[in-house]
Amino acid sequence: MQKRKLGNSNLEVSAIGLGCMGMSFSYGPPKDKQEMISLLRSAVERGITFFDTAEVYGPFINEELVGEALSPLREHVVIATKFGFKLDPNGGAKWVGVDSRPAHIKQVAEASLKRLKIDAIDLFYQHRVDPDVPIEDVAGTVKDLIHEGKVKHFGLSEAGAQTIRRAHAVQPVTAVQSEYSLWTRNPEVEVLPTIEELGIGFVPYSPLGRGFLTGKINENTKFDSSDFRNNLPRFTPEARKTNQALVDLLGKIAERKKATPAQIALAWLLAQKPWIVPIPGTTKLHRLDENIGAAAIELTAGDLSEIESVSSKIKVQGARYPENLEKMTGR
Repeated sequence: MQKRKLGNSNLEVSAIGLGCMGMSFSYGPPKDKQEMISLLRSAVERGITFFDTAEVYGPFINEELVGEALSPLREHVVIATKFGFKLDPNGGAKWVGVDSRPAHIKQVAEASLKRLKIDAIDLFYQHRVDPDVPIEDVAGTVKDLIHEGKVKHFGLSEAGAQTIRRAHAVQPVTAVQSEYSLWTRNPEVEVLPTIEELGIGFVPYSPLGRGFLTGKINENTKFDSSDFRNNLPRFTPEARKTNQALVDLLGKIAERKKATPAQIALAWLLAQKPWIVPIPGTTKLHRLDENIGAAAIELTAGDLSEIESVSSKIKVQGARYPENLEKMTGR
């Protein structure tokens, strides 16, 4: 597996990482723990070194899973986790807002270190910007945690360009994580130019459009009742039918390259910038192998130009989140 550096930092990771959320959260019921431990360890054997989790995935059980699976392989892996959600004090698997107050960030860091069974968090992201806490206070708190040796790198998730600049002035930001793929290209407008200027890496989550860009989902696909895609405007049957045009484009290129649509979607992201590291999630070994294979696919200038030309004429239907979640992005 090739390696990439996240921006100007010294944080080197595999060119493709692994998003772990779906093993425990959001995409139907939690998967079998032993099977997921085996999958995580298989990923390391295959050269993946970059793993993404968060306290809110579960909550807590995803970090515990990642900790149990990867603590014996600590020297081979980079683990990213996140803070910034306020969890329901009555328990239950839900969050009730955002909370990036300094005291809360420190509490989350201590709890995540225990669950992950590590001495320092490699990359600690603010999961969503908290409008009630100045980003300078957030960056300053993470800076303190870095000085204490509990955190190595600072990241932001779904932050807007001005927030990134303000945070970076206090504590250099190593990576920004936001949704980015052929059907979600908003980061190209302001965020990617800003982080290129500042020397920050970029980590696209949902690089396969929450499974849609693999070509395995169509307008008739039924999701488990606990699958959060049931609530996403972009996943209504009508939207899926319209958005199929993007999958058809990927399929056409894939056929030519003797690859799969998913591999072309990931190869397209890798071709955008050398400091972009996508983190597709999966719970299946054959999909893990498929995703890893994307790193070896070379898209020519002609391929990229064709993808750009055709995709620019396709209007993606449906917002990526319901309104209450959409307004938490790009702050």
